[in-house]
Amino acid sequence: MTADLLRADGVTLSYAKRAVVHDVSLELPKGPTGVALVGESGSGKTTVARALLGMIEPTSGRVMFGEMDVSQFSRSERAEYRRTVQPVFQDGTEALDPRMTVGKALAEALSVSPDAHLRGAARASRVSELLDDVGLDGGIVDRLPHQISGGQRQRVCIARALAVRPKVLLLDEPTSALDVTVQAKILDLLRRLQHEHSLTYLLITHNLAIVESLCSYTAVMFAGRVVEQGPTREVLLSPSHPYTASLIAALPRMGGQIPTAVGRADVGFAESGCSFRMRCPIAIDACLASPELASIGGRHVSCFRANDVNGDPSIVNSKEVTP
Repeated sequence: MTADLLRADGVTLSYAKRAVVHDVSLELPKGPTGVALVGESGSGKTTVARALLGMIEPTSGRVMFGEMDVSQFSRSERAEYRRTVQPVFQDGTEALDPRMTVGKALAEALSVSPDAHLRGAARASRVSELLDDVGLDGGIVDRLPHQISGGQRQRVCIARALAVRPKVLLLDEPTSALDVTVQAKILDLLRRLQHEHSLTYLLITHNLAIVESLCSYTAVMFAGRVVEQGPTREVLLSPSHPYTASLIAALPRMGGQIPTAVGRADVGFAESGCSFRMRCPIAIDACLASPELASIGGRHVSCFRANDVNGDPSIVNSKEVTP
């Protein structure tokens, strides 16, 4: 990866003194580019995003913006940082004030942007420009959130984030609340904006089907830990961790039955050793210890059987339990 704009260095995060994210390191390079953080619900993806937004202070490790530790920012530096790194959440209904029209929502965002000096017709022109940028007609300015569609609400949320001229967008399940047709249009929009505005995306999702269209690098999380990370195409085409392989195996295939992830999805994670071992169909005695992230074929993988899986991902669908 290229020089990083934003990164997590060995970040551990806790709630009520209980660690829920463990030693996560992640780099977000300067745009246009994208990094995906994938995994099932509860894996710690959104918690990592909250730390990158400066909403949670790490128990250990650091969040770095360039060469600066985010936790050491002054009040003015933190305000500037929050303009630079903007979130886009999955549900526009909850993200937008139900009593505020689209135009007022965008004007409010402009008031804390580099365009805060704009007034009257100039500010209205900038609002229209933002709407046009996300493919919305200017006539929508006087409508309330409940008077527009889900896809339109999500576009308004994207426009509001763009209003402050950010460098990084943290996209937390940005299409999960939309139907398939609208999802495709939002992904096309995000791809265009990424290049036109030279944006860096952190895409947080459980849906691997949308990752490759926006992200060149992918990190896979399970139980608060990164278990595999590397170039997106390599991770998706030749996974090296059983959990990654199970996520890919669970992707729907045209004309096939709806699949389920391998292993026992009803079983939780192990508190010691490899966190995935209780669900892993190829776990061995060595998995009672904790594997370290190790470099394998240009990627980093936390698994004692990474070489076996990389050579034949279908092994996770087999009955094999010993190497």
